[in-house]
Amino acid sequence: MKAQLTVIETPRNYEAARALVSELMNAATSEDGARLRAQAAIVAAYEARIRPPRPVDPIEAIKFRMDQMGMKRADLVKIIGSKSKVSEILNRKRSLSLAMIRRLHKELNIPADVLIKAA
Repeated sequence: MKAQLTVIETPRNYEAARALVSELMNAATSEDGARLRAQAAIVAAYEARIRPPRPVDPIEAIKFRMDQMGMKRADLVKIIGSKSKVSEILNRKRSLSLAMIRRLHKELNIPADVLIKAA
């Protein structure tokens, strides 16, 4: 496959670039793989420019990670401290302390900068 990489300047270019990514994903050669990575980077840069990522809500990040890990609120007691603190944190009645942020980062592997936004 020898399709040219698509530079994105308009929404029409964006659609063409996404179509090229789809085509390259089905390609079998290493040259196509390198072109796929390059075109995907172009698409990602364009998407980041037109739709900047929203800041992650710290409490939603905790809840999401708990869901991923199959955790219940009671499982957070060993990380946060007490059942009432867990409830207050998850219901946004209490801010995370630095110690809680460190433990949540370590135990749930949530980026510390995401958790700091709640402190």
